[in-house]
Amino acid sequence: MRNRLFKMLGFVLLFATISSQAQERITVKGLQFYKGDKPYAYIGTNYWYGSLLASKKVGDRKRLLRELDLMKKNGIDNLRVLVGADGGKYDFTVRPALQYDQGKYDEDLLDGLDFLISEMGKRNMYAVLYLTNNWEWSGGMSQYVEWNTNKVIPIPAIAPNTWPQFMEYTQQFHSCEPCMEALKNHVRFIIGRTNAYNHKKYTEDNTIMAWQAGNEPRLFTVENEAKFTNWLNEIVDLIDSLDKNHLVSTGSEGRNSSNESMEIAERTHKNPNIDYLTMHIWPKNWNWFNAEDPDKTFPTTLENAGNYIDMHITMANNLQRPIIIEEFGLPRADESLSDKASTAKRDQFYSFIFQRILESHNSNGPLQGANFWGFGGEGRAITADGKWNPGDPLTTDPPQEPQGLNSVFSTDKSTLKIVKNYNKLLKE
Repeated sequence: MRNRLFKMLGFVLLFATISSQAQERITVKGLQFYKGDKPYAYIGTNYWYGSLLASKKVGDRKRLLRELDLMKKNGIDNLRVLVGADGGKYDFTVRPALQYDQGKYDEDLLDGLDFLISEMGKRNMYAVLYLTNNWEWSGGMSQYVEWNTNKVIPIPAIAPNTWPQFMEYTQQFHSCEPCMEALKNHVRFIIGRTNAYNHKKYTEDNTIMAWQAGNEPRLFTVENEAKFTNWLNEIVDLIDSLDKNHLVSTGSEGRNSSNESMEIAERTHKNPNIDYLTMHIWPKNWNWFNAEDPDKTFPTTLENAGNYIDMHITMANNLQRPIIIEEFGLPRADESLSDKASTAKRDQFYSFIFQRILESHNSNGPLQGANFWGFGGEGRAITADGKWNPGDPLTTDPPQEPQGLNSVFSTDKSTLKIVKNYNKLLKE
């Protein structure tokens, strides 16, 4: 009898503990995020492939669970995740695709998205889910254009020196009514989903912190500002109308998505349904940092990054919204893909970014978080040049980039220690 009473008491205590740790919703008040009634600032990561890794057929759920546990151990509780991919028929793109044809979905990958969100919820982690992509590596806007115009996408990784053609091609999206309507249907379909594992409607699951209109949506040309802004407002307003419980953001790079104009960036983000702002910082891609001459170019990298952050803090203050540095990365020494290569410069760059967030958080400024790019976990490059092929382990680097280039691996102890320390400081 006594043993039964102890067991019953144990179950009651366990239930009370679980109840007291129930997932709290993330909201925005002024320039800050709140988790329940307490300020929430964070160092999170990009984990775009999470739902693919969670797939029963093509993923590795055991690896997924190990990686979620490792991230949580290091204070990472905010993951920016791609809601699948579109098309999936080209080399250098994500395969298999969630939306393999317009309006047609891979049930296994939808199940993977459910499983990922459910497991994140068990760990009190939060998801920022982006619903399309400006870039070809996951289909996105260019795939909608191909589906509705039957004009073949000029994939830059397949046909070198075609970036101008790709930009011009993708810009058609903002003038393509059936393309934009198809994306709206995708948004309705995903947001209207009920999770098969925790049985919660997506709109009622506090594991979801925010929906994003897309990854790095761009104007492309100054002349396209009106059409771009109309599309952005329509998709933001649609998300807000479908889900009043979660935040909405755009996934913008900031100035770099806005023809190098802070005025355009601010104009295109005036919609009050945009709950918080975003910026991305890519020193190598923007020719600030040269891995062949790191010591000379690194100081310039920090100076330019600081100036870029300052510009966007000014915009956030003007619009009275919080802002997140939700993408930033730096290669290892000599742009090595090996997990043995030094991360010294990357660690310094991360520390610079994290310190800016800590200072802003402590002074109640608008810069309240970051998602580094990104967590590659147990994934590693299989080929010498880092080319990804379907079936190879996934890393945070998209299929068109060398695998491991910007990945923080599970063995990167120095980097993870920095992440853990700053997450601890942000929560004090």
